Amino acid sequence: MPKTASLSKLTLQKLRKSFWGVLSFCIISFFILIALFAYVLAPDSSQYANQMHISIHSQPPGFAVDLITIPSINQSSSVLDWWNGNETPGTEIPFTDLKKIDGVIAYQPYDVDGQELPFKPLEFYEAQELELSRFRESYTTHKTFLLGTDKYGRDLLSRMMIGTRVSISIGFVAVLISLLIGIPLGAIAGYYGGKIDAAIMWLINVTWSIPTLLMVIAISIALGKGFLTVFIAVGLTMWVEIARVVRGQMIVAKEYQYVTAARALGFNDMRIIARHILPNILAPVIVISAANFAAAILIEAGLSFLGLGAQPPIPSWGSMIKDHYQYIILDKAYLAVVPGIAIMLLVMAFMLLGNSLRDALDVRTNS
Repeated sequence: MPKTASLSKLTLQKLRKSFWGVLSFCIISFFILIALFAYVLAPDSSQYANQMHISIHSQPPGFAVDLITIPSINQSSSVLDWWNGNETPGTEIPFTDLKKIDGVIAYQPYDVDGQELPFKPLEFYEAQELELSRFRESYTTHKTFLLGTDKYGRDLLSRMMIGTRVSISIGFVAVLISLLIGIPLGAIAGYYGGKIDAAIMWLINVTWSIPTLLMVIAISIALGKGFLTVFIAVGLTMWVEIARVVRGQMIVAKEYQYVTAARALGFNDMRIIARHILPNILAPVIVISAANFAAAILIEAGLSFLGLGAQPPIPSWGSMIKDHYQYIILDKAYLAVVPGIAIMLLVMAFMLLGNSLRDALDVRTNS
């Protein structure tokens, strides 16, 4: 007789046949890879991609300029630069022209309005001993900003890449916190019932009634604004939905025959819950977690827009929209639209993945 495929294999096969499921998985994987190797891929590898060039602020995508790169006096490198970025980057100076004046190399600063500014002597002792051609070869570069520059003259593409870390990490940590709190509480409430169920349900209802923004403000007062505050606040508002779903599934599952058999064999309650019931009721939890991941990204973006999320100079898609939303009426809408599209694309990918998982995990269609 042919072997019957397991439920997990059937689910995986069905998920592979889903166009939107595969597409959303590829999009999410793409963003995760960017988040992991942001400083390796980003044109600006300084920490938080915070190299400012005020003279070339708010330039359109594809803008190119010549830069003088002066190494930092305390410049150092570390094996962790690929993860944390370069903490001691050199100074970059946009320029239009170079020449020697009285034996001293001078540069003409770049002007965004196209005006010819006076030459300034370059206060860089090591460079003065070089010929102009050698100096150009060693210390100047021609840089193209593929997505343009923000209002501080920072590379928008690099900021977008490093900002991916904020969205991916907030979603991951918030979902992890919600699972660590919601699954145990929901399982205990559904399995034991009675006063324990009533007490946990009271806690769930009270927590659910507190708006996320109000909780963030309260935690911000206690811990201060920052990355950690957003993690805690978002995670503490998402566990209630997980707990309610697990509780409902547990109430039904504890009456099944395999649970009765496990009790008859003398297994304790914790083993029955953890080893027998939970593995059989995790399908809806997985679907909800995908939706919660998307919700966490939206909440973080909203909080950063309000100034309660990741604080400068950490790049966040929400704070980038906040900094540039007024540019929408100044023919520079891309400064706010680009991070907005990234948020929309990542959230849509998680929602589509959740829908595909829901269909793939439906037992009635896996036969």
